Amino acid sequence: MVYRDRYQAGRVLAARLSEAYAGRDDVIVLGLPRGGVPVAHQVAQGLEAPLDMFVVRKLGVPDHEELAMGAIGTGGVLVINDDVVRFLGIPAAAIEQVAEQEMAELERRERLFRGVRPPLDVRDRVVILVDDGIATGSTMRAAVAALRQRGAAAVVVAAPVGSASACAELAAEVDDVVCPLQPEPFFGVGAWYEDFTQTSDDEVRALLQPPEAAALSGDGA
Repeated sequence: MVYRDRYQAGRVLAARLSEAYAGRDDVIVLGLPRGGVPVAHQVAQGLEAPLDMFVVRKLGVPDHEELAMGAIGTGGVLVINDDVVRFLGIPAAAIEQVAEQEMAELERRERLFRGVRPPLDVRDRVVILVDDGIATGSTMRAAVAALRQRGAAAVVVAAPVGSASACAELAAEVDDVVCPLQPEPFFGVGAWYEDFTQTSDDEVRALLQPPEAAALSGDGA
């Protein structure tokens, strides 16, 4: 099974989610930009649920940026990996400096993609967190922790394709994982799409427009 593109993959994912989550007034759909937004757009349409994005920025260890000591998410939620911080003896000042830098980038992306519209309130809602694929699960894991801090009633991780090991690990941390395709060997997310062209900033902005605004502008997917 190979998906044609992110939109077709999103429709497949929506069908898998529909029995449990369609038509509910407590459900919202959040896409991880950029590639998760086209998938989330189709999921939100299929479930008749509100759509938004959720931006997550990794906090890399100084001089070893590939190692995450935490993450920051939409709304300014800060998640710290206490084990990494304690093991490496990272001072609070260093964490604060990296967090400020990543918050600036997060806010830039928020303005770029959302404009002046405020993020959806996740408090007491069932949040379906969508990406175009799950490789290691690290970005999803940071987003889940941030959403928990913001008071989400339940978090559902959803992706068209993912590695079996990452999906299993996430299943222990969230309320539900929906991932129709978990191939072994995995190879990578892009291997399971015919068209895995990078999602553009303009595409993300268009997809996140409220339906009435998209109708007025003539945008839509």
